[in-house]
Amino acid sequence: MVITRCVEERLGVLHKQGKTRGPIHRCDGQEAVGVGATMALEARDVVTTTHRGHAVYIGKGLDPRRVIAEIFGRVTGYGGGRAGHMLVGSVEHGMIGGNAIVGGSIPAATGMALSFQIRREDRVALAVFGDGAAQTGICHESMNIAALWRLPVIFLLENNDYGLTVHRSEQSSVADYTVRAAGYGMPGEAVDGNDVLAVYGAVAAAAQRARRGDGPTLIEARTYRVEGFSTSDMGGYQDPKEVALWKARDPIVVSRTQLAESIDPARVERLETAAEEETAAAFEAALADPLPEFEPHGPSAPYATAPVHADAADFGEGR
Repeated sequence: MVITRCVEERLGVLHKQGKTRGPIHRCDGQEAVGVGATMALEARDVVTTTHRGHAVYIGKGLDPRRVIAEIFGRVTGYGGGRAGHMLVGSVEHGMIGGNAIVGGSIPAATGMALSFQIRREDRVALAVFGDGAAQTGICHESMNIAALWRLPVIFLLENNDYGLTVHRSEQSSVADYTVRAAGYGMPGEAVDGNDVLAVYGAVAAAAQRARRGDGPTLIEARTYRVEGFSTSDMGGYQDPKEVALWKARDPIVVSRTQLAESIDPARVERLETAAEEETAAAFEAALADPLPEFEPHGPSAPYATAPVHADAADFGEGR
């Protein structure tokens, strides 16, 4: 979580300096959801996420240097510098990638869960999505078919209170999203999204249920977006008092307190310092990496890119 926070804060600084391309969607204050959920999975399991997915990338085991390299368009990035921060993926890690389509991660994970069921593979798919995506038709269709066919998929609703600039109370007819689970015949559970242990426990239990063949689970992780929708957000729609209350429950502070109860606080501090140093080194290395090379491909396509050697076959082999 500290690595992710350091990445987010440095990206914010570099964006203000004009060194990033396009908006960056930061997840400060939401790290416990992505990290806790992915740590509860097996390496063979797969995850889809949203455009605010840095905590999911890091939690699933992706190299921070290569994530940063991808964000800054370097050839060492997971997409060869062509995907950008919203679309980072690695088949090797089961990180199928984020996407820029609201709710797009939900049917993708549901489809992969169907593939696992047909192939009789002991694997689980996790769909991480926000409260805005929870209002889309494809979300309801996916949950219905997943429950009907008892697919091994976990629906993790990262409720951060806002869909772009609109508060969730203006989008949903119910305040408690877990009540929707009953309509589809699956369990629904709400957890503190700022408590990484609570998120871990809920996702671990849902994964066990899915592996038994008992079907999907809806988990609502209640957290808060302390930064804007993106680095281009002008703000002004969030109550400063509300932001301050949630910052007081920062997931890193919560975890620091929990750890201090069982291990030496000095060790916790050393862990945080090591994470900060690792992130600084990752930025330094990634920003020194080369940009992709572009090769001419005929007179009509002077900017055609060199071939990207993707592991597309891995999808077909179920790896």
